[in-house]
Amino acid sequence: MSEPSVSTEEVILHPPGDSNPPIEFDLDKFMGTWHVVFSTLSLWQSRKDVTITYTRKPQSNDTSVQFDDVVEYHSKSDLASSKRSSIIGVDTLLTPHKSGGPEETQDAAPAQTRYKWRGKGLLMIASSRWQVLGCSRDPSPGNTAAWAVTYFEKTLFTPPGLDIYARTAEGLPDSLVEEIIAKAKALGGDVGLLANTFFEVERSGVEPSKVTTSAGHRIGPVDKHGVISHMALSPS
Repeated sequence: MSEPSVSTEEVILHPPGDSNPPIEFDLDKFMGTWHVVFSTLSLWQSRKDVTITYTRKPQSNDTSVQFDDVVEYHSKSDLASSKRSSIIGVDTLLTPHKSGGPEETQDAAPAQTRYKWRGKGLLMIASSRWQVLGCSRDPSPGNTAAWAVTYFEKTLFTPPGLDIYARTAEGLPDSLVEEIIAKAKALGGDVGLLANTFFEVERSGVEPSKVTTSAGHRIGPVDKHGVISHMALSPS
């Protein structure tokens, strides 16, 4: 098995909030497929081969920034060659909160890092908010060393959570994952607490890393309703 490409850039993470962090973020390069390699979200403990694919929607002058969001995964017992289950939604850019005004606007924020997810079809009533806390300077699909950290906000029905993304199933170098987790812990607050519960998400054909995490426990099977609840089933 080939080793993940080594990144030499410094890991910089920003705390979540209503204001988009001052990071260099190229949304078009962020599009494409990401592999969820570490997470704090318990639903992924009974899943494997988790990917999220973002596809930018055409935008005119009078529309918000949006992109399709497709989550695919296997249950732990599934064969790697079997068809994966999927959750399909749409992400819409959220701009920094302005007192007395709508949070979702038609103007693009300086850093397009915070979004509202809404399910499609039967999941149209489901919504949640998430944002990018940090990523590689070049997060494009062609950069096999690319990484990203996303944060899912707490809702009435689900706790907050963190994911670490990689562009390939092989994942990221152990030293980089350890640096990301350390930087997340250093943010303190909810993110710092969550960072103590990171675990590795299984990928078929990939040996587990040697990264030491605090969350070594495993839970029983989670049904599809449980997976959907990750997307924060809350009425808009």
